Amino acid sequence: YWLEISQDEQTKRLQSRIDDPRKIWKLSPMDLKSYSRWYEYSRARDEMLRRTSMPRAQWFVGNNEVKRRGRLNIIAHLLQQVPYEPVKASRIRLPKRDVSDAYDDTLVDANWVPSSF
Repeated sequence: YWLEISQDEQTKRLQSRIDDPRKIWKLSPMDLKSYSRWYEYSRARDEMLRRTSMPRAQWFVGNNEVKRRGRLNIIAHLLQQVPYEPVKASRIRLPKRDVSDAYDDTLVDANWVPSSF
């Protein structure tokens, strides 16, 4: 799969990394170099797709302007390629808990992570 984004989306994502100290670690010198060479990289992409896609091993291009939607579309497409037959599932029920050795199981003396959310 090739995940495609526009120039505008690339600018938005890279600028977001530059502006957000929590994301700056994602930014590499290669990102900046590739940004300035958009058309060269796009030509290389076109050539790579043209030369390497074949009937038994095709490239599929996913619109990834919206990351979540793009990824879900690719997952859905991939799953559609797999032959699938429903599996009959038996009904499952939770067993009763053994209460013969019950006690107050509330965790009290623990080093809890602070609840920030």
